[in-house]
Amino acid sequence: MEFKIKSGDLAKAKTPCLILGVFDKRKLSDPAQEIDKASDGALSKLLAKGDLDGGGCGCLVAYDVPGVCAERVMLVGCGKRKELNRAAYGKALGSVLARLAELRITEALCALADLPSGMDQYQAIRHGVLQAAYSAYRYVRTKEPAKDAPPPIEELAFWVPKKQNSATAARAATHGKAIAAGVALARELGNLPGNICTPAYLAEQAVSLGKRFDKLGVEILEESDMEQLGMGALLSVSRGSRQPAKLIVMRYNGAAKDAKPVVLVGKGLTFDAGGISIKPAAEMDEMKYDMCGGASVLGSMLAAAEMDLPLNVVGVVPASENLPDGAANKPGDIVTSMSGQTIEILNTDAEGRLILCDALTYSERFEPELVVDMATLTGACIVGLGRHPSGLFTPDDNLAREIAELGEAAADRVWRLPLWDDYQSQLDSNFADMANIGGRDGGAITAAAFLSRFTKAYPWAHLDIAGTAWVTGKDKGATGRPVALLSELLIRRSGTPQ
Repeated sequence: MEFKIKSGDLAKAKTPCLILGVFDKRKLSDPAQEIDKASDGALSKLLAKGDLDGGGCGCLVAYDVPGVCAERVMLVGCGKRKELNRAAYGKALGSVLARLAELRITEALCALADLPSGMDQYQAIRHGVLQAAYSAYRYVRTKEPAKDAPPPIEELAFWVPKKQNSATAARAATHGKAIAAGVALARELGNLPGNICTPAYLAEQAVSLGKRFDKLGVEILEESDMEQLGMGALLSVSRGSRQPAKLIVMRYNGAAKDAKPVVLVGKGLTFDAGGISIKPAAEMDEMKYDMCGGASVLGSMLAAAEMDLPLNVVGVVPASENLPDGAANKPGDIVTSMSGQTIEILNTDAEGRLILCDALTYSERFEPELVVDMATLTGACIVGLGRHPSGLFTPDDNLAREIAELGEAAADRVWRLPLWDDYQSQLDSNFADMANIGGRDGGAITAAAFLSRFTKAYPWAHLDIAGTAWVTGKDKGATGRPVALLSELLIRRSGTPQ
């Protein structure tokens, strides 16, 4: 999918479809007023017929508008001008993309409306690119597309008035396309079934990315390597599977060699049956999404490389399956993590923290500026926050504010939950340094508290994406979150202008 920036006389722009906004009570947006003037009031006359009042997100298509080079003009309701914010802008774009699909139009020029409140030119264009690319994604790896399925849009251009900065607009389109590629990769990996997307397959995809970019190096640690490192927690999970675990390490070198990197750590459980503490059968198929944290690391590394960010980034993905077997973890087993701390396994279905804790310890060797881990870690987070924001945990107030602000800017929200020492006592064990669960109360918090014991050497934040990494039910599918948030973090930390 291609994205372009165009400016100049809008009436002379050649396109199969020119998209214009209409506000409540048939008030034309500034670009629409320009076209109305060029067409001797054709748009005003059309709206006067009452088919579109601009209050909702309806669409009205006009053909052969006089004085206009576009083959079609699509008028889109944007609601009240004062209420055009990011959410309203997104709804209007959604209506546009749906109508384009119905009309089987694969190329369009978007001059929807003025900048939404709270969004600058860069944010508005990047958001539009991401939404268009998201709508164009199709899963076809194991399913033939419907013969009558509408074609995805192939080219979307954004019109920029002369008074606005075309260089900023072009950068927004470039960044949006790169982030969209990362989101699409994360979605595709998440949607693949567990018999295809194994730990070895994830490793292969990382290696393939490394071959595409000179600045991206990839190393795959095998179980023998992890054994030498003392990763007893991670390896205890993979013992129940015939698929060997992999520790995927990706290094993007966009800055000086001695510059401290941002490290992204993602849970890569390619299928989670719960182990001996086996899960109920209902919706267990969705446990193929338990590797979405790892998928988002691969997606974010792709985005960083595509944007050529002047920043060092390390991606670490512990990948395994969690299945019941004669060699699998048993409740009551005690394992020794890479940090030397011992863990009593009271529930084998709390395995994500076991593979993450060794990956977090391993991350110390990079002397990171910051470590962010993301994992589909707890159902408790869904109970507490629903499926709109990801859960955010960090002991650093400034870091919490930074990530929350980035989430708002990227339309990939988070909500901070407490990480007080009060919760640590719930992890007490009579037989080990800690238990791997802390009881029913505050399950998402005690999971984060467990991880915090392995992150004392660097600034750290944890994202629980159990409610946001995929959509359940009829529209089941991976979302690619939090690639947009992580990409925003990397852009800001790199000092790249927006």
